[in-house]
This record gives sequence, C-alpha cells and structure tokens, in this order.
Amino acid sequence: MSHDHNHSHAAAGNLKIAFLLNLGFTVLEFAAGVWTNSVAIQSDAIHDAGDCFALGLAWYLQRLSQQRSDPKFTYGYRRLSSLGALITGLVLLVGLSFVVWESVSRLAQPEAVKAPAVVLVAVVGLLFNGTAAWRLSGGESLNEKVASWHLLEDTLGWAAVLVGGLVMSFWDVPIIDPLLALGIAVFVLWNVFRNLRKVALVFLQATPAGFDADAFDRELATLPNVVGAHHTHTWTLDGESHVFSTHLVLKCDCTREDVVAVKRRVHELLREHHFLHTSIEVEFEGENCAADPEHC
Repeated sequence: MSHDHNHSHAAAGNLKIAFLLNLGFTVLEFAAGVWTNSVAIQSDAIHDAGDCFALGLAWYLQRLSQQRSDPKFTYGYRRLSSLGALITGLVLLVGLSFVVWESVSRLAQPEAVKAPAVVLVAVVGLLFNGTAAWRLSGGESLNEKVASWHLLEDTLGWAAVLVGGLVMSFWDVPIIDPLLALGIAVFVLWNVFRNLRKVALVFLQATPAGFDADAFDRELATLPNVVGAHHTHTWTLDGESHVFSTHLVLKCDCTREDVVAVKRRVHELLREHHFLHTSIEVEFEGENCAADPEHC
C-alpha cells in the first residue's frame, strides 16, 4: 500500500470523525439556542450547520477526488473539492445573512437570555469543536487544512460566547448577546468571502498562486538550446494540483537527445511548483506556429 493511499485513508478518517463530532454538537446547539433564548448560540448553530455540510462534503470529496481520470473527466475529479467549497460558501452566506438580520433586530429590543445555560453550552461547544480542530490540526491535505480553520473559528466563537455568558451571569446586559452574534457573523463572513475569492480564481482558471508565468518563460529561455517559449498557459485544478502547457522554441541544430534533455529539465522545474499535468510542444527556430502565428 502506497504512502499516498495511506495518507488519503487517514485524511478521510480524520474528516469523518470531525464531521460526526460537529453534527452531534450542532443538533444539541440548535436545541440549546431555543432553550436559552440566545441569538449568539443560534447564530453559531447556523454556522456549525454550514460547517457540518462542509465537513461532510470534504469527507466525501476526499475519497472521490482520489479516483483516476476517465473519458468524461480527463483531469480526474480533483476540482470537485472546489465545487464543494463554492456550495458551502453560498450556504454560509445565506445562513449568516439571517443571523445578521436577527441580531440587528435584537439590538433594538434586547431579550433576556439564560446566562448560566449559555455558559454550559459554551463549555460543551469548546470541548466538541476544540477536539475536532485538534484532530485536523496536523492534516496535510487542502480539505483538512480548510476544515481545521473552520473548526478553529468555531472554537474561538465559543470562547467569545463563554465570555458573554459569564458577563451576563453577573450583570444584566442582554445586548451583549446580539453584539457577540454580530461579531461572530462578521468574522465568519470575512473568511467566507476571502475563501470564495480563491474558489472563483480556480474556476476562472487563473494562474496558480505564487507562480509567475512570464518569469518562468524567461527562465526557460536561459536553458541550453532553448530560443524562447510562448503560448504558455497555466491554471490550477483545486488550488494544489496545477496544469501547464507551453510551446518551446529550440535551435535548429538540436538533436533528439537535446530535445529529450530540455523537456526533462522543464519537467524538473515544474515539479517544484506542484504541476501535475504538463504539455510541452516543441518547435524549431523559424518554424511556423499554427496555434500562435504572431510568434512565428
């Protein structure tokens, strides 16, 4: 059994445990929000429901994304993880919009909450989310890393709710509950928008983050027997695995061994940038380029 297979199996197992922990607590949290009359708890329950969806999808996609390419999906199934992130982000946006609306309404007319119960629920929330976040903290896959950040946000949110509950146990300041709810919602919305921007760049086939295509073309031109490179295209499948294609112009007197050596060197350079699929079309100096006539 290969290391990649072992790691994929372990990642799926970690995501499964985190999903089940989050699902169990979300059910308890919705009930607790109604019981304590706390909009802060209800807001975090909606957020946790979105995280449940994200974790469940991440667990499923972690397994599905390992499938090999087929005639319908020639690049494989890696991009499904980005689709899952897009769906999850949209679900969270809808849920958090409701939270913001409810919190603003409560700012005008604050309602009393059962502070001791809020403290109890917050402690349970810290235990559940903290355990799940710890479980994913050492993950290497993108799914595990994103999920761990979601759970860390949950843990920090519950720490804020705990502080609010303790304050309301001693002082009658019910407005602190909707204020905390708004704070949590704004914090989560900021991260949702930030992640959705990354997902949009993936679907728009933007150049992978940290890779400068123009600089790489110039680097290719410095290789032995290489005149230059053009018609270069790069994009990413899921933010981790990338695709690269280029037209490499070589000197007219290059031998077959020279061509093989150049292509091998290009593959070595691209491997450092996590390119999974590479296509190199070789042209010789003065040769017509049907795909890009202006560089002929």
